[in-house]
Amino acid sequence: MSTQNKQNKNKQNQNTLAILGLLFGATSWGVIWYPYRLMSEAGVSGVAASFYTYSIAVLMGVLLFAKHWRGLFNLPKSIVILSLIAGWSNLGYVMAVVHGEVMRVMLLFYLSPLWTLILAHFWLKEPISRAGVFAIALSLIGAFIMLWQPNSWPFPHSTSDWLAISAGLCFALTNVITRKSHHLSLRAKSLAVWLGVVITALICKPFVQPIIGEQFPGLSFFSLTQWLVMSLVAVLLVAVTLAVQYSVTQMSATRASVIFLFELVVAAFASYYLAHEAMTWNEWLGGGLIIAAALIASLNHQAD
Repeated sequence: MSTQNKQNKNKQNQNTLAILGLLFGATSWGVIWYPYRLMSEAGVSGVAASFYTYSIAVLMGVLLFAKHWRGLFNLPKSIVILSLIAGWSNLGYVMAVVHGEVMRVMLLFYLSPLWTLILAHFWLKEPISRAGVFAIALSLIGAFIMLWQPNSWPFPHSTSDWLAISAGLCFALTNVITRKSHHLSLRAKSLAVWLGVVITALICKPFVQPIIGEQFPGLSFFSLTQWLVMSLVAVLLVAVTLAVQYSVTQMSATRASVIFLFELVVAAFASYYLAHEAMTWNEWLGGGLIIAAALIASLNHQAD
């Protein structure tokens, strides 16, 4: 086999692994809400469940990246901001899917390409093409239709709506900060995200009982089975993070964005069969416009 053929085969294998990695990530995020909701029904708030699962993920990450510990002392202070913003993005998402309708939460979260375009324009000075302007308008129209209710303004009416939108906004901020921080390694970014969820959960802990009305139980509350479930969720979180980070470095942003929309397909089936949730006509229509806007936004970024 010639050198050229070997290179083509290696590239094809890397491409296949990247696609499988994204599909694995999309499938995982499409169903990962379910164990968190089960834990909520068992008396464990989304904040507490996130704290424990991501704490286990941090421990796993420390063990995986132990030989690189010296580099932690050379990281810029900007990683603290990245950690907290990414932390709220993940924590807000979990809290939203625990208390709200899964597909509604995910579609409102997918307004993040809208925020990314706006933030990248004003912060990174990236131009917005006509397609980008159209994507922004389409996202807003989609959100308007989704949030519309008879005899009321089309604004978020529930805590889960606000959590989903804020999580999507922080996800967009995370993308912009990451794009500006090319010097940060995969290890540093992954640990920053996991640790950020732990820190933001601790910050939210005093408000869990009085505001959310749920408990933040101590270590002795959990049975062996619950610890095993949380450990499995943590393993999944670590695997998904590493798989997706690998995949997005192997293909274009446009292609990755399209493949990752498979998450919505998985979530639609999972929410219907596991939680018996169904979307209304305005959620279908508004959600379709938001998905279309996400695709256009990714094409706009690729063109730039």
